[in-house]
Amino acid sequence: MTYEAWAPLFLGMVLAMLLANSVQWFMYRERIYGIYSVYTVTWAIYFISSYFDQPKNIANFEKLILSYSGYILYLELAKIFLNLRERPKFLRWVTVVQGLLVTYIVIKTYVYLFTDFWQSKWHALLLHPVRFSLLAVGVYIVYAFFRSKDAVARFFVAGTASLLINHAITTILLIYSTDFDVKLPLWQHPDLFIQTGVVLDLIFFALGISYRHRREAVNKAVIEKDLEREREQRRREYLEADLALQKMQQEKTEMQMRALQSQINPHFLFNGLNTLSSLIDESPRQAGEFVDELSNVYRYLLRSNESELTTLNVELRFIQSYFHLLKTRFGRSISMDIAVDESYQEALLPPLTLQLLVENAVKHNVVLKNQPLTICIRTDQQKQLIVENTLQRKKIRVESNGVGLSNIAIKYRLLNQPSPLIEEEEGWFRVTLPLLMPVLNPAK
Repeated sequence: MTYEAWAPLFLGMVLAMLLANSVQWFMYRERIYGIYSVYTVTWAIYFISSYFDQPKNIANFEKLILSYSGYILYLELAKIFLNLRERPKFLRWVTVVQGLLVTYIVIKTYVYLFTDFWQSKWHALLLHPVRFSLLAVGVYIVYAFFRSKDAVARFFVAGTASLLINHAITTILLIYSTDFDVKLPLWQHPDLFIQTGVVLDLIFFALGISYRHRREAVNKAVIEKDLEREREQRRREYLEADLALQKMQQEKTEMQMRALQSQINPHFLFNGLNTLSSLIDESPRQAGEFVDELSNVYRYLLRSNESELTTLNVELRFIQSYFHLLKTRFGRSISMDIAVDESYQEALLPPLTLQLLVENAVKHNVVLKNQPLTICIRTDQQKQLIVENTLQRKKIRVESNGVGLSNIAIKYRLLNQPSPLIEEEEGWFRVTLPLLMPVLNPAK
């Protein structure tokens, strides 16, 4: 059986591997697939070129270009398979060898196309050192990575060893044979061993690339899973920190609100006790009623610290008890009108808001029989509460402890609500407050 009978089988195997790798290259677009495809094409063309009859120098030139281009591409694959970026010295050494091969191709191209030196015996003798040099390069690579624990590097070493063994056999046949134009037995033809080494080399390289891609896919999946776990952990930590911050802000707001609610004018208690003292002798029955209302007022004052908001309905009931104390103290010198729409009874506002406004009106205005103080509490269609009083300021400056309008403004600011509108118009002092509408529970 001759080599010519087996040659189509080698060509078919190379083309099959080329087709499979081309599909992978189009799918993944990785550099290693591209280099391997060019490497496979180079050897496929090398196998096909043996089917054409050409002048010997042209045939030698084609084999030179294809075979040594294959070696250059082989070294390029070595950089990726062996991850030579982590071994800079070895990488530089491989790059130098590639440069020498390019130089050799240029020199031999000139020899084959423009001189007759290729026909001399000296030319044949000079070929052997080059072949042995290539063998030495391959042996060194195998030796350097033979004990590598990396499976991808092992595939490359196996392919290189296959190529070396067959290349060594080919070199021996070329040294001891002189004429290959005649049809030789299969086992004596150098191209059989060249193509066998190339095919085995391509098979091991293909396996190595597939294993490398699978390993990278697994590593990528593991990394993505770790990143997702880390992102989830960061997200959880962020939410916990955000909740903690919100809790701290809420606690701070509650403390500020309670501090504000505790700033009730102590003069009111003294005035109330003085009024009670005078009523005990003059009108015991009225004193009893006064004590009941005073009890209601202070019970509400104590409970007001329990929450940041209360309903308008509760505030109105409290302000009526509070006004009863004022009415007992000032008599007909003070009056209060309440005109609140029923739809706003459940609207929300900070506790003691009405008490502070009414107290502020009494504190800064004249309250006399001939100059009665009128206080009005009403709502409008814009969901606002309006508290106004006749403007009749005392001529003597009243000492203020800072409680009152500023207290209310701070409360609304802490609740992230618009500040109250304060205005004087046509003999009236008016404070307009936004009402907070409760959120309805859909389950009810």
